[in-house]
Formats: sequence, structure tokens, C-alpha cells
Amino acid sequence: MARKPFVAGNWKMNCSAEQAKSLTAAVAEAANAHGGVDVLVAPPFPYLSAAKDAAGGRCQISAQNCYFEESGAFTGEVSVGMLKDVGCDAVILGHSERRHVLGETDEVVNKKTRAALDAGLPVILCVGELLEEREAGKTNNVLDTQMAEGLKDVASLEHVVIAYEPVWAIGTGKTASPEQAEEAHAHLRGWVASHYDDAAAESVRILYGGSVKPDNAAELIGQANVDGALVGGASLKADLFVPIIEAAASVAA
Repeated sequence: MARKPFVAGNWKMNCSAEQAKSLTAAVAEAANAHGGVDVLVAPPFPYLSAAKDAAGGRCQISAQNCYFEESGAFTGEVSVGMLKDVGCDAVILGHSERRHVLGETDEVVNKKTRAALDAGLPVILCVGELLEEREAGKTNNVLDTQMAEGLKDVASLEHVVIAYEPVWAIGTGKTASPEQAEEAHAHLRGWVASHYDDAAAESVRILYGGSVKPDNAAELIGQANVDGALVGGASLKADLFVPIIEAAASVAA
């Protein structure tokens, strides 16, 4: 079964309202032109509605985070229901910056993942190792733990996309080689096969994230187990992000 390529842009804490509108409109136009690729952008919370309007249904809109409670005295948090209310199509969870800058544990990531899926909001679940973990040969162990803990009590991966993001390659300009990316993605697909089944492993999409740019996108996405990209910095400019969508389309053609 051929997996449809998926290119997602994580804007992190960037953009103004006007930039969010214009950037989404440009990405939506590219998504419309390349129907063989699923395209998504993840603006900051304040701009989700504006991006949703600008997308016109031609690309998906995702939040960058959520909380696991439905409502209540949780100052500064945003619930899954609120995200659905403004038209979000997905939510990114477990991003390395949430884990390593803001202290989220696997347990918290799991609570958020289950809350989103239980409410019918698809999840992009991020996993990945630190540089010292890779250098110590612990990459697979780290990925296994993050997958097992993050997906605890998640019965189906039908509405889950996995994003492999080596922490040492995020915002550093360093990129995992295509061979390194493929090795990690193949390991993750094997994990899914052993903890779910072969059908789940064959269908789940696994994105690569970590300094993806127009000049390396095609080679990365062209690997057998790499189904697309979760793009950070390059997703903030249409003239960088659109060529990545085009690269994914060329690989799928």
C-alpha cells in the first residue's frame, strides 16, 4: 500500500496575524496544486482561526499543543475541544521543545495524545533522541521508550502520524543523513509492527523533522520509510516551504 506523502509546517512561536494569513494562503495554493500530497500548517494558537479561513479547506490546520483536561482552572492552557471548535484538523504533541525546553514527560505526552484521540482530533506524535543519546548508541532505546509511553493505551494508530525528530538536528542546521533517517524510520515501523500489527506498520505515516530544506527534501522523503516532513524554520517562508511540498509530490509521482 502506497502511503500518501505528508508535509507539515510547524511555525513554533513565530508570525503575525497578517503573515499567518498570507503564508497560509500561499501554502494552500500549493496544496491545491499538488493533490497527491497532504499539506498542513501549525500556527501559534492566536492565529489558528485566521489560518483556517485563509486555507479555504485546501490545506490542514494544526495546533502545536493542547492540554489533556476538557475544561477548568488551568490558566494558559487550551483544550482539545477548543481546538476542534476553531476548526483544527490535528495537533502536534511531544515535540522536542515541549519535552526538553518545557519539561513535558512521556506520561504527559500520553495523556494529551489520548485526550486528543478520544475527542476525535488526529495527532502528530513527535519522538527523537538527543545528541548524547545518539553518540552513546541509545537511539533505538529512546525511540522505543517514547513510543511505548506516548502510545500507552492507544488501541489504534489510524489517526496518528509519527514524526521522527532527532533533537540534535532541530534548528541547528544539522540534518540526519538520508541513511540515518531511513534507519530510524525503519526501526519505528518495526516497533509498530511488533506492538500493533503489520497492517498498522504498513499504513502509519512517519515524517522526518530536523532542518529540512528544499535542497535536501527530495532525498530524505525519497527513502522507503520516510513518508514526508515536519518542517520548522523553512515552513515560515512560502518560497522555502512550497518547494518542499513540490519535492514530496515529485517523489510520489
